[in-house]
Amino acid sequence: MANVVLLCLFWYFISTWSNVVTKSLLSEFPHPMSVTVIQLTVVSLLTSFWGSGRNVENKDVSWGYYLKFIVPLAFGKFVGNVLNHVSIWKVPVSYAHTVRASMPLFTVVLSKLILQEHQSVKIYLSLLPIIGGVAIATVTEISFNLTGLLSSLASTMTFSLQNIYSKKVMHDTGIHHLSLLSMISKLSLFMFLPIWLVYDARDMLQSLSAVEISSRTLALLLLDGFLNWLHNIAVFSVMSNLTPLTFAVASACKLIFVIAVTLVIIGNPVSTANVLGMALAITGVICYNKVKFEQRQLVIVKKALSR
Repeated sequence: MANVVLLCLFWYFISTWSNVVTKSLLSEFPHPMSVTVIQLTVVSLLTSFWGSGRNVENKDVSWGYYLKFIVPLAFGKFVGNVLNHVSIWKVPVSYAHTVRASMPLFTVVLSKLILQEHQSVKIYLSLLPIIGGVAIATVTEISFNLTGLLSSLASTMTFSLQNIYSKKVMHDTGIHHLSLLSMISKLSLFMFLPIWLVYDARDMLQSLSAVEISSRTLALLLLDGFLNWLHNIAVFSVMSNLTPLTFAVASACKLIFVIAVTLVIIGNPVSTANVLGMALAITGVICYNKVKFEQRQLVIVKKALSR
Protein backbone atom coordinates (compact mmCIF):
# COMPACT_ATOMS: atom_id res chain seq x y z
CA MET A 1 0.00 0.00 0.00
CA ALA A 2 2.80 2.40 0.91
CA ASN A 3 4.48 1.72 -2.45
CA VAL A 4 1.28 2.62 -4.32
CA VAL A 5 0.92 5.89 -2.36
CA LEU A 6 4.52 6.84 -3.13
CA LEU A 7 3.96 5.93 -6.78
CA CYS A 8 0.88 8.20 -6.91
CA LEU A 9 2.80 11.09 -5.32
CA PHE A 10 5.58 10.59 -7.87
CA TRP A 11 2.95 10.64 -10.62
CA TYR A 12 1.48 13.91 -9.31
CA PHE A 13 4.89 15.58 -9.04
CA ILE A 14 6.07 14.51 -12.50
CA SER A 15 2.73 15.42 -14.11
CA THR A 16 2.89 18.93 -12.65
CA TRP A 17 6.43 19.65 -13.78
CA SER A 18 5.82 18.05 -17.17
CA ASN A 19 2.90 20.45 -17.73
CA VAL A 20 4.96 23.45 -16.58
CA VAL A 21 7.87 22.56 -18.89
CA THR A 22 5.52 21.85 -21.83
CA LYS A 23 3.77 25.20 -21.35
CA SER A 24 7.12 27.01 -21.31
CA LEU A 25 8.31 25.09 -24.38
CA LEU A 26 5.18 25.70 -26.47
CA SER A 27 5.16 29.40 -25.55
CA GLU A 28 8.41 29.91 -27.47
CA PHE A 29 8.25 26.88 -29.78
CA PRO A 30 4.62 26.62 -31.01
CA HIS A 31 4.82 23.26 -32.78
CA PRO A 32 2.54 20.80 -30.92
CA MET A 33 3.00 18.03 -33.48
CA SER A 34 6.80 18.28 -33.36
CA VAL A 35 6.77 18.29 -29.57
CA THR A 36 4.64 15.12 -29.66
CA VAL A 37 6.96 13.39 -32.15
CA ILE A 38 10.02 14.20 -30.03
CA GLN A 39 8.25 12.98 -26.89
CA LEU A 40 7.33 9.69 -28.59
CA THR A 41 10.91 9.27 -29.83
CA VAL A 42 12.36 9.80 -26.35
CA VAL A 43 9.72 7.57 -24.72
CA SER A 44 10.31 4.79 -27.30
CA LEU A 45 14.10 4.85 -26.84
CA LEU A 46 14.13 5.12 -23.06
CA THR A 47 11.35 2.58 -22.52
CA SER A 48 13.13 0.05 -24.75
CA PHE A 49 16.38 0.58 -22.83
CA TRP A 50 14.63 0.50 -19.44
CA GLY A 51 12.63 -2.59 -20.31
CA SER A 52 15.61 -4.50 -21.70
CA GLY A 53 17.43 -4.07 -18.42
CA ARG A 54 14.47 -5.13 -16.22
CA ASN A 55 13.52 -8.48 -17.77
CA VAL A 56 10.13 -7.15 -18.78
CA GLU A 57 7.73 -9.88 -19.82
CA ASN A 58 6.49 -9.48 -23.38
CA LYS A 59 3.38 -11.49 -24.20
CA ASP A 60 2.53 -12.65 -27.70
CA VAL A 61 -0.55 -10.88 -29.05
CA SER A 62 -2.52 -12.21 -32.00
CA TRP A 63 -2.72 -10.07 -35.12
CA GLY A 64 -6.49 -9.79 -34.81
CA TYR A 65 -6.24 -8.51 -31.24
CA TYR A 66 -3.31 -6.27 -32.24
CA LEU A 67 -5.32 -4.59 -35.00
CA LYS A 68 -8.46 -4.31 -32.86
CA PHE A 69 -6.91 -2.82 -29.72
CA ILE A 70 -3.17 -2.00 -29.98
CA VAL A 71 -3.37 -0.01 -33.22
CA PRO A 72 -6.29 2.16 -31.99
CA LEU A 73 -4.36 2.71 -28.73
CA ALA A 74 -1.32 3.92 -30.69
CA PHE A 75 -3.49 6.16 -32.85
CA GLY A 76 -5.18 7.60 -29.77
CA LYS A 77 -1.89 8.18 -28.01
CA PHE A 78 -0.56 10.45 -30.76
CA VAL A 79 -3.83 12.27 -31.42
CA GLY A 80 -4.52 12.72 -27.70
CA ASN A 81 -1.03 14.06 -27.03
CA VAL A 82 -1.17 16.52 -29.94
CA LEU A 83 -4.57 17.81 -28.83
CA ASN A 84 -3.35 18.07 -25.25
CA HIS A 85 -0.33 20.10 -26.40
CA VAL A 86 -2.56 22.41 -28.43
CA SER A 87 -4.74 23.03 -25.37
CA ILE A 88 -1.75 23.71 -23.09
CA TRP A 89 -0.33 26.05 -25.75
CA LYS A 90 -3.56 28.01 -26.21
CA VAL A 91 -4.94 28.19 -22.64
CA PRO A 92 -3.52 28.16 -19.07
CA VAL A 93 -2.58 24.75 -17.66
CA SER A 94 -5.05 25.19 -14.78
CA TYR A 95 -7.94 25.76 -17.20
CA ALA A 96 -6.91 22.85 -19.46
CA HIS A 97 -6.99 20.54 -16.44
CA THR A 98 -10.30 21.96 -15.27
CA VAL A 99 -11.78 20.98 -18.63
CA ARG A 100 -10.17 17.56 -18.15
CA ALA A 101 -12.38 17.19 -15.07
CA SER A 102 -15.12 16.38 -17.59
CA MET A 103 -13.56 12.94 -18.15
CA PRO A 104 -16.29 11.16 -16.07
CA LEU A 105 -18.86 12.64 -18.46
CA PHE A 106 -17.05 11.14 -21.45
CA THR A 107 -16.60 7.85 -19.59
CA VAL A 108 -20.35 7.58 -18.93
CA VAL A 109 -21.29 8.50 -22.51
CA LEU A 110 -18.68 6.22 -24.12
CA SER A 111 -19.60 3.32 -21.82
CA LYS A 112 -23.22 3.78 -22.86
CA LEU A 113 -22.41 3.88 -26.58
CA ILE A 114 -19.69 1.21 -26.69
CA LEU A 115 -20.46 -1.17 -23.82
CA GLN A 116 -24.21 -0.51 -23.51
CA GLU A 117 -23.74 0.18 -19.79
CA HIS A 118 -26.61 1.80 -17.89
CA GLN A 119 -25.86 4.17 -15.00
CA SER A 120 -27.89 5.06 -11.93
CA VAL A 121 -29.65 8.37 -11.39
CA LYS A 122 -26.99 9.28 -8.79
CA ILE A 123 -24.26 8.95 -11.41
CA TYR A 124 -26.06 11.28 -13.79
CA LEU A 125 -26.70 13.78 -10.98
CA SER A 126 -23.00 13.74 -10.05
CA LEU A 127 -22.19 14.88 -13.59
CA LEU A 128 -24.17 18.11 -13.17
CA PRO A 129 -21.61 19.94 -10.96
CA ILE A 130 -18.87 18.82 -13.36
CA ILE A 131 -20.71 20.30 -16.34
CA GLY A 132 -21.63 23.42 -14.37
CA GLY A 133 -18.13 23.91 -13.00
CA VAL A 134 -16.46 23.57 -16.41
CA ALA A 135 -19.07 25.94 -17.89
CA ILE A 136 -18.44 28.58 -15.19
CA ALA A 137 -14.67 28.24 -15.54
CA THR A 138 -15.02 28.61 -19.32
CA VAL A 139 -17.23 31.70 -19.19
CA THR A 140 -14.99 33.41 -16.60
CA GLU A 141 -11.63 32.32 -18.03
CA ILE A 142 -9.59 35.49 -18.66
CA SER A 143 -7.36 33.82 -21.27
CA PHE A 144 -10.17 31.91 -23.01
CA ASN A 145 -9.43 30.47 -26.43
CA LEU A 146 -11.94 28.41 -28.42
CA THR A 147 -9.25 26.26 -30.04
CA GLY A 148 -7.80 25.55 -26.61
CA LEU A 149 -11.22 24.57 -25.22
CA LEU A 150 -12.09 22.26 -28.11
CA SER A 151 -8.63 20.66 -28.06
CA SER A 152 -8.86 20.08 -24.33
CA LEU A 153 -12.30 18.47 -24.65
CA ALA A 154 -11.15 16.27 -27.54
CA SER A 155 -7.97 15.19 -25.73
CA THR A 156 -10.03 14.37 -22.61
CA MET A 157 -12.31 12.11 -24.65
CA THR A 158 -9.28 10.45 -26.26
CA PHE A 159 -7.54 9.89 -22.92
CA SER A 160 -10.76 8.42 -21.52
CA LEU A 161 -10.82 5.86 -24.31
CA GLN A 162 -7.10 5.18 -23.80
CA ASN A 163 -7.59 4.45 -20.11
CA ILE A 164 -10.44 2.05 -20.83
CA TYR A 165 -8.63 0.13 -23.57
CA SER A 166 -5.18 0.12 -21.90
CA LYS A 167 -6.66 -1.50 -18.79
CA LYS A 168 -8.53 -4.00 -20.97
CA VAL A 169 -5.41 -4.97 -22.93
CA MET A 170 -3.34 -5.46 -19.75
CA HIS A 171 -6.16 -7.56 -18.26
CA ASP A 172 -6.79 -9.65 -21.40
CA THR A 173 -3.19 -10.35 -22.39
CA GLY A 174 -1.23 -10.08 -19.13
CA ILE A 175 1.28 -7.90 -20.97
CA HIS A 176 3.67 -5.90 -18.78
CA HIS A 177 2.73 -2.23 -18.64
CA LEU A 178 6.20 -1.14 -19.82
CA SER A 179 5.93 -3.48 -22.82
CA LEU A 180 2.54 -2.00 -23.70
CA LEU A 181 3.89 1.54 -23.34
CA SER A 182 6.89 0.75 -25.55
CA MET A 183 4.71 -1.00 -28.13
CA ILE A 184 2.15 1.76 -28.57
CA SER A 185 4.80 4.53 -28.46
CA LYS A 186 6.84 2.94 -31.25
CA LEU A 187 3.77 2.14 -33.34
CA SER A 188 2.38 5.65 -32.86
CA LEU A 189 5.71 7.17 -33.90
CA PHE A 190 5.88 4.90 -36.97
CA MET A 191 2.30 5.74 -37.99
CA PHE A 192 2.64 9.51 -37.75
CA LEU A 193 6.27 10.19 -38.69
CA PRO A 194 5.40 10.59 -42.43
CA ILE A 195 2.61 13.05 -41.54
CA TRP A 196 5.00 15.04 -39.34
CA LEU A 197 7.65 15.14 -42.11
CA VAL A 198 5.09 16.56 -44.57
CA TYR A 199 3.33 19.08 -42.32
CA ASP A 200 5.61 20.21 -39.52
CA ALA A 201 9.25 19.16 -39.96
CA ARG A 202 10.29 22.15 -42.10
CA ASP A 203 8.74 24.73 -39.75
CA MET A 204 10.35 23.04 -36.76
CA LEU A 205 13.82 23.07 -38.32
CA GLN A 206 13.42 26.74 -39.28
CA SER A 207 12.52 27.59 -35.69
CA LEU A 208 15.46 25.61 -34.31
CA SER A 209 17.85 27.37 -36.70
CA ALA A 210 17.33 30.66 -34.85
CA VAL A 211 20.56 31.04 -32.83
CA GLU A 212 18.95 33.05 -30.05
CA ILE A 213 16.51 30.31 -29.05
CA SER A 214 18.07 27.05 -30.28
CA SER A 215 20.04 26.09 -27.17
CA ARG A 216 17.20 26.81 -24.74
CA THR A 217 14.60 25.20 -27.00
CA LEU A 218 16.71 22.06 -27.46
CA ALA A 219 17.20 21.80 -23.69
CA LEU A 220 13.45 22.19 -23.09
CA LEU A 221 12.63 19.64 -25.81
CA LEU A 222 14.92 17.03 -24.24
CA LEU A 223 13.69 17.78 -20.71
CA ASP A 224 10.07 17.65 -21.89
CA GLY A 225 10.67 14.28 -23.54
CA PHE A 226 12.36 12.90 -20.42
CA LEU A 227 9.59 14.11 -18.11
CA ASN A 228 6.96 12.69 -20.48
CA TRP A 229 8.74 9.32 -20.32
CA LEU A 230 8.68 9.40 -16.51
CA HIS A 231 5.01 10.45 -16.60
CA ASN A 232 4.09 7.58 -18.92
CA ILE A 233 5.87 5.07 -16.69
CA ALA A 234 4.09 6.49 -13.64
CA VAL A 235 0.65 6.39 -15.32
CA PHE A 236 0.99 2.81 -16.57
CA SER A 237 2.52 1.64 -13.27
CA VAL A 238 -0.31 3.19 -11.24
CA MET A 239 -2.90 1.82 -13.70
CA SER A 240 -1.47 -1.70 -13.43
CA ASN A 241 -1.56 -1.61 -9.61
CA LEU A 242 -5.04 -0.14 -9.10
CA THR A 243 -8.60 -1.05 -10.04
CA PRO A 244 -10.25 1.22 -12.63
CA LEU A 245 -12.31 2.88 -9.87
CA THR A 246 -9.33 3.52 -7.59
CA PHE A 247 -7.37 4.81 -10.56
CA ALA A 248 -10.20 7.27 -11.27
CA VAL A 249 -10.03 8.51 -7.67
CA ALA A 250 -6.25 8.88 -7.91
CA SER A 251 -6.68 10.80 -11.17
CA ALA A 252 -9.13 13.19 -9.47
CA CYS A 253 -6.60 13.85 -6.71
CA LYS A 254 -3.92 14.46 -9.33
CA LEU A 255 -6.22 16.94 -11.04
CA ILE A 256 -6.54 18.98 -7.84
CA PHE A 257 -2.78 18.83 -7.25
CA VAL A 258 -1.81 19.94 -10.77
CA ILE A 259 -4.33 22.81 -10.88
CA ALA A 260 -3.29 24.14 -7.47
CA VAL A 261 0.47 23.89 -8.01
CA THR A 262 0.48 25.28 -11.57
CA LEU A 263 -1.60 28.26 -10.43
CA VAL A 264 1.13 29.03 -7.90
CA ILE A 265 4.11 28.31 -10.17
CA ILE A 266 2.90 29.84 -13.45
CA GLY A 267 0.76 32.50 -11.78
CA ASN A 268 -1.75 33.04 -14.58
CA PRO A 269 -4.48 35.55 -13.59
CA VAL A 270 -7.75 34.03 -12.35
CA SER A 271 -10.97 35.56 -11.09
CA THR A 272 -12.94 34.46 -8.04
CA ALA A 273 -15.69 33.07 -10.25
CA ASN A 274 -13.07 31.15 -12.24
CA VAL A 275 -11.71 29.51 -9.08
CA LEU A 276 -15.28 28.68 -7.98
CA GLY A 277 -15.90 27.00 -11.33
CA MET A 278 -12.74 24.92 -10.93
CA ALA A 279 -13.76 23.97 -7.38
CA LEU A 280 -17.28 23.01 -8.51
CA ALA A 281 -15.94 20.81 -11.32
CA ILE A 282 -13.53 19.06 -8.97
CA THR A 283 -16.32 18.57 -6.41
CA GLY A 284 -18.37 16.91 -9.13
CA VAL A 285 -15.48 14.54 -9.90
CA ILE A 286 -15.22 13.62 -6.20
CA CYS A 287 -18.99 13.02 -6.01
CA TYR A 288 -18.88 10.88 -9.15
CA ASN A 289 -16.07 8.72 -7.74
CA LYS A 290 -17.89 8.41 -4.41
CA VAL A 291 -21.08 7.18 -6.09
CA LYS A 292 -19.09 4.73 -8.24
CA PHE A 293 -17.36 3.40 -5.12
CA GLU A 294 -20.68 2.92 -3.31
CA GLN A 295 -22.13 1.09 -6.33
CA ARG A 296 -19.09 -1.18 -6.53
CA GLN A 297 -19.37 -2.02 -2.82
CA LEU A 298 -23.08 -2.79 -3.25
CA VAL A 299 -22.31 -5.20 -6.09
CA ILE A 300 -19.68 -6.96 -3.95
CA VAL A 301 -22.15 -7.32 -1.04
CA LYS A 302 -24.88 -8.71 -3.33
CA LYS A 303 -22.48 -11.26 -4.81
CA ALA A 304 -21.40 -12.33 -1.32
CA LEU A 305 -25.03 -12.74 -0.16
CA SER A 306 -26.00 -14.74 -3.24
CA ARG A 307 -23.40 -17.43 -2.53
